[in-house]
Formats: sequence, structure tokens, C-alpha cells
Amino acid sequence: MDKKRKFSKKALRDFELIDAAIEFNDQSAFAELMANYKNSIYFTILKMIKDPDDAEDLTIEAFSKAFNKLDKFKKDYTFSTWLFRIATNNTIDFIRKKKLKTTSLNTTFKDDSGKNIDIDVKDQDKTPGEEAIHKQKIMLVRKFVSQLPDKYENLIKYRYFEELSYNEIAEKTKSPLGTIKAQLFRARELLFEILKDKKSQI
Repeated sequence: MDKKRKFSKKALRDFELIDAAIEFNDQSAFAELMANYKNSIYFTILKMIKDPDDAEDLTIEAFSKAFNKLDKFKKDYTFSTWLFRIATNNTIDFIRKKKLKTTSLNTTFKDDSGKNIDIDVKDQDKTPGEEAIHKQKIMLVRKFVSQLPDKYENLIKYRYFEELSYNEIAEKTKSPLGTIKAQLFRARELLFEILKDKKSQI
């Protein structure tokens, strides 16, 4: 029996987009997948960490990781479930690194199709792999950042590479905090455009 018959029309459409993205590097397919789930991913992450700026950053990372691994996706389950697991696991890594006070990591979240996603949380002690995860994220961003205009490239470097807060970036650049937030928002939007245009390998 064809397993696809178990899925909704939306899930089957996702499968078509994934095939187009993998086989033809169809940029419109990447764009449609991102448009379908960007808000859902963002608000799921925001629920976990309570910070809109970090949630935007982590949304970018979730899509970049998913697109880089798209050829590993198996159609035994929905794309939304797979994407939400990537997003939540990546956010857990972020929470551990920052030691944030957040909603319980044992909370069950729902993916875009309404199915529950149970988040498996390992021992909270630091592991040698955490630093490697952090370095991997920076390497990922470096692949895209060099393609940004200089103004946005510098801001992203401050945010990702030097890990400065928004206030610290404003002080460093002698710019109003509102301007920095607006420009970083635009920089993230440009990164989304790059993500849908390229499938980089980490």
C-alpha cells in the first residue's frame, strides 16, 4: 500500500515540493515550503524561549538545517513533523548554551498538522559536543553572510560571531537600538532569500 494515501493534501503537496527542491533545485519549492511553515516554526520557538529576536535567528537556523538535510527526509511521516523536530532540537541546544529560563523542555508541542511532538531532553550537564554544535552553527552562518551587503554582513557578524546583544551592537555602532533591530530584521530576511536559493553542505 502506498504510504502517501495516509497523508493530507497539504502533506502530499509538501512531498511534491521536496521532490522538486531535491531533483531540480527548484527555488520556488524552497520558497513555498518556507512560506508554509515560517510563522508556525517561529511561534513554536518563541513559546520555548520568550525572546522574539532569538526566535527569528533560530527560525533561520531551523530552515537552513532542514534544507541542507532535505535529501535525508523520509516520507514515512509529514515534513512538518520532521521540520518541527529540527527546530525544537536546535532550540534546546540554544537553551542549554544560554541557560535560559524558559518553558519546561518537557512540554509537548503540536506541529502544523496538529500532531503532538514529544521533545526528548538528554542530561542537562554540558557535554563535549555542545561546543562543536555551537561552532557548526557559526560555520553555517558564515556560508551565507559573505553574500550580504557590507552593512548587513557586519551586523550579522556582531550578532552571530561575536554574540553581542542588540544593545551592545547599538553601542558598538553608535546607532539607535530601533535602527539596529530593523536592520537585523532586514538582514535575516536577506538570509532567508539566500537559503531558498542555495543548498549548502555543512
